[in-house]
Amino acid sequence: MSGARAPGPEAGAAGAEPPGAALSVDVAGLLVQLARSFALLLPVYALGYLGLSFSWVLLALGLLVWCRRSRGLKATRLCRALALLEDEERVVRLGVRACDLPAWVHFPDTERAEWLNKTVKHMWPFICQFIEKLFRETIEPAVRGAHTHLSTFSFTRVDVGQQPLRINGVKVYTENVDKRQIILDLQISFVGNCEIDLEIKRYFCRAGVQSIQIHGTMRVILEPLIGDMPLVGALSIFFLRKPLLEINWTGLTNLLDIPGLNGLSDTIILDIISNYLVLPNRITVPLVSEVQIAQLRFPIPKGVLRIHFIEAQDLQGKDTYLKGLVKGKSDPYGVIRVGNQIFQSKVIKENLSPKWNEVYEALVYEHPGQELEIELFDEDPDKDDFLGSLMIDLIEVEKERLLDEWFTLDEVLRGKLHLKLEWLTLMPDASNLEKVLTDIRADKDQANDGLSSSLLILYLDSARNLPSGKKINSNPNPLVQMSVGHKAQESKIRYKTNEPVWEENFTFFVHNPKRQELEVEVKDEQHQCCLGNLRIPLSQLLTCEDMTLNQRFQLSNSGPNSSLKMKLALRVLHLEKQERSPDHQHSAQVKRPSVSKEGRKISVRSQMSASPGTGDSSTAPSTPVIGGCDNKPGVEERAQPAEASPQGPRDLGRSSSSLQAGSTGSPSHICVKEPTPSIASDISLPVATQELRQRLRQLENGTTLGQSPLGQIQLTVRHSSQRNKLVVVVHSCRNLIAFSEDGSDPYVRLYLLPDKRRSGRRKTHVSKKTLNPVFDQSFDFSVSLPDVQRRTLDVAVKNSGGFLSKDKGLLGKVLVGLASEELAKGWTQWYDLTEDGTRPHVVT
Repeated sequence: MSGARAPGPEAGAAGAEPPGAALSVDVAGLLVQLARSFALLLPVYALGYLGLSFSWVLLALGLLVWCRRSRGLKATRLCRALALLEDEERVVRLGVRACDLPAWVHFPDTERAEWLNKTVKHMWPFICQFIEKLFRETIEPAVRGAHTHLSTFSFTRVDVGQQPLRINGVKVYTENVDKRQIILDLQISFVGNCEIDLEIKRYFCRAGVQSIQIHGTMRVILEPLIGDMPLVGALSIFFLRKPLLEINWTGLTNLLDIPGLNGLSDTIILDIISNYLVLPNRITVPLVSEVQIAQLRFPIPKGVLRIHFIEAQDLQGKDTYLKGLVKGKSDPYGVIRVGNQIFQSKVIKENLSPKWNEVYEALVYEHPGQELEIELFDEDPDKDDFLGSLMIDLIEVEKERLLDEWFTLDEVLRGKLHLKLEWLTLMPDASNLEKVLTDIRADKDQANDGLSSSLLILYLDSARNLPSGKKINSNPNPLVQMSVGHKAQESKIRYKTNEPVWEENFTFFVHNPKRQELEVEVKDEQHQCCLGNLRIPLSQLLTCEDMTLNQRFQLSNSGPNSSLKMKLALRVLHLEKQERSPDHQHSAQVKRPSVSKEGRKISVRSQMSASPGTGDSSTAPSTPVIGGCDNKPGVEERAQPAEASPQGPRDLGRSSSSLQAGSTGSPSHICVKEPTPSIASDISLPVATQELRQRLRQLENGTTLGQSPLGQIQLTVRHSSQRNKLVVVVHSCRNLIAFSEDGSDPYVRLYLLPDKRRSGRRKTHVSKKTLNPVFDQSFDFSVSLPDVQRRTLDVAVKNSGGFLSKDKGLLGKVLVGLASEELAKGWTQWYDLTEDGTRPHVVT
């Protein structure tokens, strides 16, 4: 038989094998093969025996081949259909060459849901009934009870219109999500010819809305998934960022359509929507009674992103002179956005390689769908010019934990941005707190601001038995003010009740939980009086189980049974360092999706360039040290972008980013926002502090400096109760260090922390070429005595230098605490200047 084999030479080598093993035969297999041969020969024998033609055999064989081919084609079509469902883009690209695809063909990551739009259209009349009932039974009574002047407020007409809400696309996340939840992103669009009219009969005032347009991405989370009907425990709905809104007013409010006011009104309404529907706020609908509603409404953030906004290189010069004949430089600044959190850096004048050295911390609630978006602009009096953009996927940042790279800017010909990104994990125990405090240097200074070591999550539930306030037998309008250090937040107002229910969530970045405390005050908004207060040291949470405290707190200076129910959770911000091989480069893994004018995301690799001056310098884990060499790395030339650069952020307002302005449109108002104060400016990261320390080492030069190596400053500080202002008198300085051979040109800059806006800055005049300047200038800050005792006076002595001079920098700092009870009387003292102001020594 064909299956027989002659024994090879290796067969003889197996001497241990018994002789009978080589002659064994598979009897069952032999019988099966004989039966198959008999079955094939039997039809041929039968045809010959019956005297039929051999063509019957050929016909049977042809029929067998056709059946097998038909079944194969059917299986192939089924496999192709399944593959198309799994990955349409890959299947199309395998079947069609890329050059054969037209330019307008692309594969979005969202799916059309026309069946959902048809369902919404069918339900729209009933949705309109629900909205009308919401306006008349909920909103109207709330407005009437807000103030006595609004007691005759009413809606005369509520018509949402015939055009239903449209869902342009649905995206379902299947990767990097919890198995017990389903996450959907709905791209909604509503262009309604609605008519909502209201009036206040007491003042014969009529107003209304004629049409509304709203566009945005709404996230729907179904969690937790359970094993019983209805299979989903609760439904959570919110916007990832502020939606785009346009309103056409009628009646008295038609004045809001005036250019300049229309954008302002839209911004105010968007802020109201943000308080309810923009992350981290959300609407939660429970579907089963056992679900923890508080945890679903305000979950603990997934992590904290610490952004070191360091420097840029080789930016484009946008400023021109003499009608474009002479090209100048740029005045760059950055707009940073993480979800709904927006930061703006300071402006660096006349510099194509600016150094900001600013640090921001942002909460990350949702992994999929949130990115770090950065745009650079050149500040101009009329319209800010675009200098480049960057978008980094936060999922990739979480994988890497720590990124310190140079990123090439998108949508421009050249430009690079140096960022250091740290993904901080929220730890529910205090085992790593000491190490974190050491890394951010919070174990040595007494400051209440700077880099954060932990995060406090506060869930404000309700209050009971609040006192009636100034008027007896009248219910107050309670609100709650909370503060940790210099950071303060305020709850919503609940009208006409002594048992308010807030159900609001607040978060506070904490510098050092061992020394700081949470201050809570319940106030009556109508009479501006205190209904009760309490203080909770954050160190108390360090000893609690899971660093969480959930209870009713007895209020001080309140009624005998007045209490406030809150849930407090403290989480340590820990940077987990991963062990990597020496040749590991995270730039090969970090994807940078950028937003083009068509709204499509393109993922490219981040490119890492050598930082200037890093040949001998080292980088600390939490404090980047920027070199000062002038040699710049080569900049890779990029292809000419196909479309023009987007407009400056003033088209959308400084408070919002315009990364998608080209594709979705934007309000046309102008809302200028001042730079966001860096949490580490003048304390942890400034180059001026590093230069000052280096200058001190040069001055020392083997000798021992005195107790005040940077000199001293004389201040008078007091609070005027009649004027309700803090008065600071800057008298003089002595023994300052020399910035040049001619001495220094010192002046004094003051901030009342945490306010570091430009409007809150005070400056003295500049004294030329002296180390012992005399100023004798008085400044005041409008602030009440209880408020000022929770704040800190930031005083910095700086060298001015001349026009276009490089001799500008910090001469010394001092942070003056204002919690003293003698503040009303005032004091005059000499203070030692230090590098960062965190260790002031008072000289009597």
